[in-house]
Amino acid sequence: MTQTVFVVDDDESMRNAIADVLKTAGHTVRKYINAAEFIELAMTGPAGCVVLDVRMPNLDGLKFQRWLVEADVVLPIIFVTGYADIPMSVVAMKAGAADFLTKPFREQDLLEAVAQALESERATRADRHELARSHLAYADLTDRERRILSQAAAGRLNKVIAGDLGLSEITVKVARAQLMRKVGANSIAELVRFAERLKLS
Repeated sequence: MTQTVFVVDDDESMRNAIADVLKTAGHTVRKYINAAEFIELAMTGPAGCVVLDVRMPNLDGLKFQRWLVEADVVLPIIFVTGYADIPMSVVAMKAGAADFLTKPFREQDLLEAVAQALESERATRADRHELARSHLAYADLTDRERRILSQAAAGRLNKVIAGDLGLSEITVKVARAQLMRKVGANSIAELVRFAERLKLS
């Protein structure tokens, strides 16, 4: 999926300057004059990150950040501002900002912040995709397979699981192989990770 850097700043000269630096470095860039203009697109869950001015009319950067968090939108934010103070930066970072740059900032600092934000977004998106896939796979398991999964992920042997569930050992063995196929686990270690991902163990 193509990642885009969204530049949101009501200062046209700054907005264009930031976009030019990013484009020169090979990034795909889209510009917005304010956060309200960007909200509709943000809700579609685009891939990338946001370079966001803190102080803007109506919906300022910090309020927009809170809105994104509440909407569960995965989009790292790099704040830029000419009026930074420590309390403001602390609030932004605690809420999950990727970085906080004070104008004027070095081009290299901006590029490094964007590179890190994009890498973070890629990793988060991959984790979410894997979690969604895992939930679908778990939903496809039978009740018996789910019970066996929980015990197998806890490290119990087939004969112990069979005794606990009142099944034959061969039935447990066959069901265990079937559930591992369904969840895409090729080893007990992968099965354990699957269970941990879904907080089953």
